[in-house]
Amino acid sequence: MGDRPAKRLRMGGGLTVQEIAGDKLTATAKEKWGSEKVEFSREVVKEIYTQELNGNSDEAPSLRRVMVLEVSQYLEKYLWPNFDPEEAVYEEVMSAVLMVNEKFREGMPPWNCFDSKKDLFPSFFQSVLKLKDHDGMRMHEKTAYLMFMINSFQSLENEMVRSQVLKLVSLPLWHSLSSGRLKLELHAHPALSKRWSRLAKKESKQAKSNPAHVPITQKPEATLIPALLSMFLNALDSCLKPTTMDTDDGRDGGEAEELSGVDLGVVRFCERFVEFLVDLLSQLPTRRFVRTVLDDRAILVRCKMSDLYRRPEGSLFIQLVDHLDFYVNFNVDDHTGEPQTEEQVVASHYEKLTQLQRLAFRHWHSNVPELAFLHCAEVQKRATLWKLLSKLPGEGLHKLVTKQLKIVDPDDVAAQRVDFLKEVVVNKYEKRRLQREAVNAMPLYPMEAVLWDKNQVPTDHYTGEGCLALPKLNLQFLSFHDYLLRNFNLFRLEATYEIQEDIADVLGRMGATLDEDGNTKFRGWARMATPITAYKISQVQKPRIGEDKPASVLAEVTFDTTGLRGEIRSQWDDLKQHDVVFLLTVRPPEEEAAASMYSDGQEPDPRQKYGLAYVRGCEVIEVKDAEGKLMNDFTGRVKPDEWKPPKGFVRTLVVAMDAAQYQIDMNMMAERNCEDVYGSFNLLMRRKPKENNFKAVLESIRDLMNEECTVPEWLHDIFLGYGDPAAADYKNMEGCLDTIDFKDTFLDAQHVKESFPDRTVRFTSDAGSDVENPKPPFRVTFPPSEEKQTLQVQAYTPPDPGPYPQNQPAMNSVRFTPVQVEAIRSGVQPGLTMVVGPPGTGKTDTAVQIMHILYHNCPGQRTLLITHSNQALNDLFQKIMERDVPARYLLRLGMGEQDLDTDLDFSRVGRVNAMLARRLELLAEVEKMAKQVGAPEDMAYTCETAGHFWLLHVLSRWEKFVAQCDRSSSTTCVKDFFPFKEYFSDAPQPLFEGQSVEDDMEKARGCFRHLKTMFQELEECRAFELLKGQADRVNYLMTKQAKIVAMTCTHAALKRREFLSVGLKYDNLLMEESAQILEIESFIPMLLQKEEDGVSRLKRVILIGDHHQLPPVVKNTAFQKYSHLDQSLFTRFVRLGTPYIELDAQGRARPSLANLYNWRYRNLGDLPLVSDREEYKIANAGFAYDYQFIDVPDFEGKGESEPTPFFYQNLGEAEYIVRVYQFMRLLGYPARKISILTTYNGQKHLLRDVIERRCVGHPAFGRPYKVTTVDKYQGQQNDYILLSLVRTKAFGHLRDVRRLIVATSRSRLGLYAFGRQSLFSNCYELQPTFRQFMERPTQLELVKGEGFDTCKRKAGEPVDSNKMPGVEAMDALVQQMTWEWNASRQQN
Repeated sequence: MGDRPAKRLRMGGGLTVQEIAGDKLTATAKEKWGSEKVEFSREVVKEIYTQELNGNSDEAPSLRRVMVLEVSQYLEKYLWPNFDPEEAVYEEVMSAVLMVNEKFREGMPPWNCFDSKKDLFPSFFQSVLKLKDHDGMRMHEKTAYLMFMINSFQSLENEMVRSQVLKLVSLPLWHSLSSGRLKLELHAHPALSKRWSRLAKKESKQAKSNPAHVPITQKPEATLIPALLSMFLNALDSCLKPTTMDTDDGRDGGEAEELSGVDLGVVRFCERFVEFLVDLLSQLPTRRFVRTVLDDRAILVRCKMSDLYRRPEGSLFIQLVDHLDFYVNFNVDDHTGEPQTEEQVVASHYEKLTQLQRLAFRHWHSNVPELAFLHCAEVQKRATLWKLLSKLPGEGLHKLVTKQLKIVDPDDVAAQRVDFLKEVVVNKYEKRRLQREAVNAMPLYPMEAVLWDKNQVPTDHYTGEGCLALPKLNLQFLSFHDYLLRNFNLFRLEATYEIQEDIADVLGRMGATLDEDGNTKFRGWARMATPITAYKISQVQKPRIGEDKPASVLAEVTFDTTGLRGEIRSQWDDLKQHDVVFLLTVRPPEEEAAASMYSDGQEPDPRQKYGLAYVRGCEVIEVKDAEGKLMNDFTGRVKPDEWKPPKGFVRTLVVAMDAAQYQIDMNMMAERNCEDVYGSFNLLMRRKPKENNFKAVLESIRDLMNEECTVPEWLHDIFLGYGDPAAADYKNMEGCLDTIDFKDTFLDAQHVKESFPDRTVRFTSDAGSDVENPKPPFRVTFPPSEEKQTLQVQAYTPPDPGPYPQNQPAMNSVRFTPVQVEAIRSGVQPGLTMVVGPPGTGKTDTAVQIMHILYHNCPGQRTLLITHSNQALNDLFQKIMERDVPARYLLRLGMGEQDLDTDLDFSRVGRVNAMLARRLELLAEVEKMAKQVGAPEDMAYTCETAGHFWLLHVLSRWEKFVAQCDRSSSTTCVKDFFPFKEYFSDAPQPLFEGQSVEDDMEKARGCFRHLKTMFQELEECRAFELLKGQADRVNYLMTKQAKIVAMTCTHAALKRREFLSVGLKYDNLLMEESAQILEIESFIPMLLQKEEDGVSRLKRVILIGDHHQLPPVVKNTAFQKYSHLDQSLFTRFVRLGTPYIELDAQGRARPSLANLYNWRYRNLGDLPLVSDREEYKIANAGFAYDYQFIDVPDFEGKGESEPTPFFYQNLGEAEYIVRVYQFMRLLGYPARKISILTTYNGQKHLLRDVIERRCVGHPAFGRPYKVTTVDKYQGQQNDYILLSLVRTKAFGHLRDVRRLIVATSRSRLGLYAFGRQSLFSNCYELQPTFRQFMERPTQLELVKGEGFDTCKRKAGEPVDSNKMPGVEAMDALVQQMTWEWNASRQQN
């Protein structure tokens, strides 16, 4: 079953523009809905439905036909504009259903077209609901209908859809319950009982007053779900048909039944229906009343007892039913949404069991006394309970289950089956494993069975046609445990997919064969793998109390590096502690077996093809050389001066195996007498370090599942997707700052007025009087009510920080826009702040200013700064360093710190060393001052003695000086009495003018502030003086000293345990690039600290990102499309309706270039600088236009090529782009200002090859700044971008508008896109951009006689130009210019 979606991939995914243009449906579309004047005909709709959408066939419609209709905008231009609920026919509504489903499959906005007639949507939805009553509805139509329901219930963020679907899962649904179950439920929930009575009275009153009233029991609210359940159960019974066959196995009767004739269409419907049920149960609004109905009908038991559940064709169905089992029994209160603790779960279980035993004692003690008297621990066992129930007579069991326990409707046909009744009771009363125990028993490393299970890890390009056995990350979650578990499973499977690719690559390179003795030999070679010469388990520790797996399992793996090149050997020698490696058992198939694998015409998976028997992961503990000496010591046992080069070429790894997996394997060996996995390994595989950190992240998630996750109370409901989305907005939070010191945010008074255009601004002085010409900085006092229009803005004089130039803080020069100021204000206030930053709108400047203002307004608080990439983190950190935040309070963790453009070291060790060096500098200053005041020089011996010096000699002199000045009336008293004139003799002179006491006194206070800061720094250095160990100093720095701690989200996930152990604390979390961060990697940084008295310390969460650009990178398309793993927390909050601030002015690109993408945002304009600066005014030398789309025809007879699946290349575009790059370099364009981007990895490699061949060896060219993919270049920019779109047959993934936005927004001054005009100009989603491209010529237009440094032509100015008809003409031009350049160089 898992193969079906993959098999259909190439059929659906390979639809080309040529095929669309030549399709008869396209001609029909042009004729019938290509013009608004054409009259609507339902006969046309019926004809299309029956002939093209298989309305008269039992076969599902071809995906190609559905795609062509969707691309032709059948729904938008024909079906919906002409929809009439009174006249609509079955074929019309069903066609609309198919089009909506196709939009979901393609990832396109599905509901937007309905916005044009919102008032008709309820009628349309009711028409859809009635489809199920249509006679003769075929199975593929039922599946399509079900898919529409699945998609609708997954769109609860859309109010139009939400208002329709939630009615279907409301209280009236309980009309379908059996009478006994209904009484039990209403008795257990008094509030619902009252509501039920009120609804009954209301219903009775309406029935009497309105003869045409439709009873609630006949409305979809009460009938739809039950009708669908009946449809499902009928399908489940009909998907397998029994046939009779003879048997001679000795059984009575001489014949037996065998199940055969699997109907794959019915099986697919059943799979989708279980998916539908899981979706309903995994969200609280839809779970509340549905779960009771499912339990009443024993749907889970029926699924497990079905024939399909025991068939190999039902493998996907089985996995989906397991998911259903999990959510049916999930530990949450269906009506309050409160998660149940383990204690509550256990207590509830034993209470139910005790009630069963009491009932058995009262009514059945004579039949089964054991059921009443056995210990609960025994009764709760499945085997025991089944055995006891078997002692009851059939009538007695029926009475127990239907009349006394009331868990099955007595009128249910299945209630006559004894095995069904027993299974229902056992399913309800057997002991279940606690969710935490199940997670802890789960191995972290993937094994061979999971690696190639296509239901969980699809290996092919997923098209979205079939369902999968995967959890979904949508909008809402039942609890934090549910949230973490879904993310845990998906993150683990995404890592599994990447590991699977690495293993397949290694197996293909190693060339495993069998020798004459049947042993495996490796005749090939791989950089990342080497044969194992020996393996043994060296230690198995006893389980910890309460666990059934070993505490740890250690093993030794020996391999020989003799035959490896020096570079490769060094990589193996450089293995570090905690690196993850994989142990493989490879047994290549014999020739006959290998040949038979291809008999069905399909490529076998690598596991079969190469004979992969086992895969086990492990973690490196130690690395030893040939003499058994430690090579890479991670414990400090080998001192640096005692280290010696490794001996020999034999290496031994001491590794920690997965204890949970080891226990599973040992149990399997004992139960089934199978092979010892750990005695069979023959191949060792490693992975690239950056791609191999999955285990630490999984451990962090698992740790969180074992803890009580304490997120701030104000964020709790929003995080799970419930409650008021605006509840965490600062306007609804307590503890807001009434007055904010904006420091240098505002450049002048006019800037303040511009920043609050809807307010009246009143400027006051420190004394409260009005000021006419105020100067910054400003403090702004906001009125308690937002309705009050007057802002009190206090202009104040900042304290003099000291007499030296270095005392003066760096000032902001950015004129923040009103929206940026609102973002800064929101970020400083408590609560959740979300900032959407379109390209070039100053997200980084806004983030830096938030941290700057936060540091000064809340000096006692600490801020954690998180980004997705090291580059973004360094950019942000670099700007913070330049602001008025002392360097001693800044800390940069993780890799990439060395890339900071500064001589200072902001790593942990670097900061510690800086503090120690600063201590010596400051003590030298104290010694200098001690000499000047006549104090003993040993006062500068330590930070502690310096503190005494401050009190005895500095502070006392200052107080005496202030008192003298207060008593004196002389204008020169400050100059005469100041006690530290000698110390400040090296400051700019004169120190005091002697003209004004007030001015001189302020300068004296500045000098004192300088001294105070100096001694405060010494006090902060004191801890580093007392702590002698480097580790203690590092931990103190991280947990106490640093006020702003920066790291990537990956580092946060990897080091969570360490942060908790050292006691990291922070009050604010600012996350940049948050729309590019996986949801779980956004969540973990919120929980890097321990709770305080059960309460989170976190006061502010600031998320900055852009959900209109590319999401987090997820390699497996199934995890993207089906599970939404690429949905970031930022995007989910936006979907939930959480308020956000969208920056509205870009300062990156020319206005003409910005127009290519600003349509995607609400109100994106341009900053004045993109029109005022000279670089934006001047045209691009040698080009007639600042942007162009260049149509590239087939080159040497072909367009795109695909050397390997999904590795797309286009030689014509590559050659053309490289020629244009050469042309630009010959005109004098610096290489650092040019980046070449493409939408596919294959083209990236081709472009690099062409550049290496044509440019690198020539002094005129060299390499451009970057040659990479659009996805990798997100967050970066350059002056000039050359863009290759590659595809010529199908749109490919550029149809994702987010990728287009990134591609067109990377350039500042020039963008030249190369692609196939006939393809991309016809893509509906890309029209707003390509319409602008098509307004200009599609042949590259060049201008002669211009140079990069000499061009004076204004941008947009008409100019004579030459058209380049193609790559050949461009090649001729570049060759001529290169010849001239060479000739000129020889002459010089």
